[in-house]
Amino acid sequence: MTKIIAVTNQKGGVGKTTTSVNLAASLAACKKKTLLIDMDPQGNATMGCGIEKNEQENTIYDVLVSDTPIESVITPSQYDKCLQVIASNDDLTAAEIELVSLPHREYRLKQKIATIADAYDYIIIDCPPALSMLTVNALTAADSVLIPVQCEYYALEGLSSLVRTIHKIKHAVNSHLEIEGILRTMYDPRNSLTRDVTNQLIEHFGDRVYQTTIPRNVRLAEAPSHGVPALHYDKKSKGATAYLALAGELMRLEKKKKLAKA
Repeated sequence: MTKIIAVTNQKGGVGKTTTSVNLAASLAACKKKTLLIDMDPQGNATMGCGIEKNEQENTIYDVLVSDTPIESVITPSQYDKCLQVIASNDDLTAAEIELVSLPHREYRLKQKIATIADAYDYIIIDCPPALSMLTVNALTAADSVLIPVQCEYYALEGLSSLVRTIHKIKHAVNSHLEIEGILRTMYDPRNSLTRDVTNQLIEHFGDRVYQTTIPRNVRLAEAPSHGVPALHYDKKSKGATAYLALAGELMRLEKKKKLAKA
């Protein structure tokens, strides 16, 4: 059964797109058929997968605002046959305005994904760093939300706001939505603030805080400029191995949930 995960945080600079790209690449490396959907007008996830965002004839924008079939905008990754991408670019900014006048505007992405979901094990949606109609579409389509959090001051304040948003979406348009997990990014265990924020996260979210942490890593920061996920830039780097570990933890937890329901 396909698992659809929205990666989001209303606060920018927390490693949201880095997580989307590298988690998708890591799941694909584990032989899981994975689709990465870029829902951010900046198109950074698109570029981070080596796809030139401004050379795409059609993007997620066309899928959302017209009758363009979603399968027609899927681009294979050149690095892994198990990874495919739906690109985004600046055109998506206009979707914010155009979606307002469309019927069932919150469900546009969900309806389109439903036609292809069975072809994938995982669908990862990279959301824009703001609560917008694009983010609402992503959260309406998703089964769960993965939240990257940097261990710094105000992290919990921003997180509280996001959790309230998730609850509102859950009650309004997607009753099955849940928090998949809290991912600590740019993690430095030597920093006392990091430890303090970690303790607060565990106090509030318990076992929904992933054991896997993502360290500050030069290779992880360099990879996007080369248009590749870290795994295909330097597979031995700490950043690449951390995201492989995250993919492994995510899959183990999913298997555990399925066994508990059986």
